[in-house]
Amino acid sequence: MIGLALALVQRRPAPVLLITSAALLADLETSVGKLLIARTRPHYHAAIPVPTSHSFPSGHAASSFAAATVISVVEPRLRVPAFALALGIAFSRVYNGVHWPSDVLVGAAVGVVTALLLLAAARRVPPRGWRRG
Repeated sequence: MIGLALALVQRRPAPVLLITSAALLADLETSVGKLLIARTRPHYHAAIPVPTSHSFPSGHAASSFAAATVISVVEPRLRVPAFALALGIAFSRVYNGVHWPSDVLVGAAVGVVTALLLLAAARRVPPRGWRRG
């Protein structure tokens, strides 16, 4: 929703495309990570239904930090609220008993690195209408 709002305000589709791509890519990467590292989820006071997938790394942390990273570049004034929201999401996964702290730390790192690589790749794409001479 934040990406869509930014795209409408800035009158260009790049924000929503970049934010969505970063979040989806980070989530995909963590899904592969869960297949490779079969870490069981915590078994303490789960406040929400415990997912059946493995625990490491956290997909919620990865996708939220990926989105926050892109938002902070696209609209720097939203940097603090975007990362505060991502931090809250990551903390909630540990607080609710469905992830270990290291799951969300690595997930957050995956999200930030994924977003930075995506942004670097996007900068290398020539603007529309540009022609090689």
